[in-house]
Amino acid sequence: MHLANLSQVLQRNEELLSSKRPLLVNMPDDDLAALIKQQNPDCQLSFYDTNYQYHLAHRKFGDSHCSYNAHYQSTEKHDLVIISFPKSKPELLFTLAMLNQCITAQNRLLIVGENKSGIKSLNKLIDSLSHFCHKVDAARHCLLFEASLRLSQAPFNLDDWYSYYQVNLAGRQFKVAALPGVFSQKSLDIGTKVLLEHLPKTIEGKVLDFGCGAGVIATFIGLNHPDASLTLADVSALALASSEKTLEINGLHGQTLATNSLSHIKDNYQFVISNPPFHQGVKTCYAATEQFLAKIKHQLTPAGSLVIVANSFLQYQPIIEQAFGSFEIICTKQGFSVYQAKR
Repeated sequence: MHLANLSQVLQRNEELLSSKRPLLVNMPDDDLAALIKQQNPDCQLSFYDTNYQYHLAHRKFGDSHCSYNAHYQSTEKHDLVIISFPKSKPELLFTLAMLNQCITAQNRLLIVGENKSGIKSLNKLIDSLSHFCHKVDAARHCLLFEASLRLSQAPFNLDDWYSYYQVNLAGRQFKVAALPGVFSQKSLDIGTKVLLEHLPKTIEGKVLDFGCGAGVIATFIGLNHPDASLTLADVSALALASSEKTLEINGLHGQTLATNSLSHIKDNYQFVISNPPFHQGVKTCYAATEQFLAKIKHQLTPAGSLVIVANSFLQYQPIIEQAFGSFEIICTKQGFSVYQAKR
């Protein structure tokens, strides 16, 4: 049985996994579900993932209910919820507020995370929301907490959780909406700013904003190049919902697309423009971006362009050169470089 470190800690505490309607939230792709089913053969197991990679993996698990969305909704009342501690504390509070509508009064909440994730402050973080919260175990460089949430009568409204900020750039003003946990939730990041300041003067046809986050790049392009057809792709359901909201409040239209790297990128584009992600959870992860750079050429039209920004220390140049044959460094500024490669 293959179990990631987070799940191995849960396996050490199998007595806590007894349940009739367990819900697994953003747990890794491993055999934890099989372990729970083994212990609770008649349970109705559900998955809720905001990460499309995990969702694709969990969909393969028998007759379980799998949900991929920014807002989990269910008529079931779960007695056990197992959560992988997210990359941001506000995202955990957002998740707990949402799940409060879908749990029993006698709920058990198991939250597991890596030591470096910020989980050590969980007691203080959810004190006002829980009947109790205590550490159960520490192993595999991870911590496991058990808690029970107080039920709230207040309805959950996704719109209440968006943060908004204004972007003023190159004579253009627009508003950005972002849910907790989405990249650059509070303000425009330096890398994206550098990219937007050095985009091609003419952008037309089909444009893909890969790793779209809150939709900043696509929105800027849509406002400055109204004839462009926008597609926004990301692995995160929270990012896609944020992008949809950002487009809406700026009077723009675009297609949002869930994808694990290039898994669901099937169309061809005149431009692929990106501040590609290289973080997954608390760990630095380059694999998805490296795969994207190596394969994206095949999703470009003849003479189509890839334009990306990246930290100058990242070794993406050899990957781009191998895929495209040549590339141009448009600028290097504030520790970031903008690259352009043409098919």
